[in-house]
Amino acid sequence: MWQGTTAQLAGLYPFAAAAGAQVRGVPLGRHLHTAEPIGLDPAQWLKDGLVTNTGIWVQMQPGVGKSTLLKRLGMGLVGFGFMMVVPGDLKNEYTPLVNAMGGQVFEVGRGLHCVNPLDLGPMRDAITAATGSTKDQLLETARTRRLDLLEGLLVIGGSKRLDPTWRLYLARAVDLVDDARETYGLDHTIPDILNVMTQGPQALRDVIVADNDFDYRRETRDFRNTLRLMVEGPIRGLFDRPSSFEISRDSPALSLGLKAIERDSSDVVAAAMLCAQAWCSAVIDSQQAVGTRRNIYVPRDEMWRALRSGSGLVDLMDRGTRMDRNDGVVTAYSTHSMTDLDALPTEQDRAKAKGLAARNGIKVYGGMDHAELSRVNEISPLTNRERSLLASWQAPPTWVPGQAHPGRGKYIIKSGARLGLPVAVTLTRSEQVLYDTDQAFADIERSDVIAHLRRGRVA
Repeated sequence: MWQGTTAQLAGLYPFAAAAGAQVRGVPLGRHLHTAEPIGLDPAQWLKDGLVTNTGIWVQMQPGVGKSTLLKRLGMGLVGFGFMMVVPGDLKNEYTPLVNAMGGQVFEVGRGLHCVNPLDLGPMRDAITAATGSTKDQLLETARTRRLDLLEGLLVIGGSKRLDPTWRLYLARAVDLVDDARETYGLDHTIPDILNVMTQGPQALRDVIVADNDFDYRRETRDFRNTLRLMVEGPIRGLFDRPSSFEISRDSPALSLGLKAIERDSSDVVAAAMLCAQAWCSAVIDSQQAVGTRRNIYVPRDEMWRALRSGSGLVDLMDRGTRMDRNDGVVTAYSTHSMTDLDALPTEQDRAKAKGLAARNGIKVYGGMDHAELSRVNEISPLTNRERSLLASWQAPPTWVPGQAHPGRGKYIIKSGARLGLPVAVTLTRSEQVLYDTDQAFADIERSDVIAHLRRGRVA
């Protein structure tokens, strides 16, 4: 230890250390080593040349703050003028936050709201008002979204990846429904597509090369029955009718709650998540098409539950997010483990999913075990110091109850080959209520509090 007067040590005080962390954005917390404030804003970082895309990959073990980070970021970006769109909230954990910000929450389920994933939503007005090439572009965007969704539903229903013949068949069916509409104010539904397939007009028979009605029905039976499950199967009434609500174009946040079907089979959940994602994509497209461009923040949680249900689904997500940078969208993917990627159906799917993870410009990591850190290191190299820090955040060091979890609210923000930014986040009282994901255990008191009560030390 050394001492000196401020006159003598003026050049050292206040003992500044070079951290290279002069970043702007949503206030997250303070640097663990220098205590300087750290902000995170992928859009601002893109403009400042710190990253090349606005994707965020968030990974850590359960319970240390994954959802907290996504919600803090969402609240801050909405404050900056973004719109937050939650495409299928399986636990309804975003509901309190969206309501607190004055947004809209729609519960999808049996006896609740229904969503037509093929409708144009707010894009309808933009298409009606547009002319010339702009109108053609909007219509092609809507058509592509519909085809991607229907292909994904067929895969979830048990079909193999569509070959060129069946893709052309599907596209012709969608176009025939389009041609039958007199105005763009009426939207497709899945039964509309199914009905034209059942009728089997000559344009569809030419694709299948069916000479008579019997051959056509036999060749298309499995294809049509797979799609018919959306109308008559376990999720009947949820996504096969016109949407039962309208959204406000000026809403700061929008969430589709799927908690009512969370405990259904994996195929039902996957189909519901895919439909919710397609509908939210239409909302995003419409926001970018009308008047003033508006930036969008999309937290994608539990996405792997949908991608596990069929080979090729990861392609649909990949195609839907490659243009985020050009569309003004910030997408945050979150997972607990890289083993979620290992559960995808094929090696090709797993490789593409790892590529999707690696391609994100920003990675945010929390407490993980050593085995998981080795997997992470394959897509985002970590220094020995960073690995040690993340491993130390796994769990409390002793079995004494009541101690603070060492990794809760602590993260390392990585981008490229730079040293990571270790950040500690402190929540406000309002955030502690809005972000709480442990409501199921709200009636259970902490054991150290119970012990104090028994000893009469707490009133």
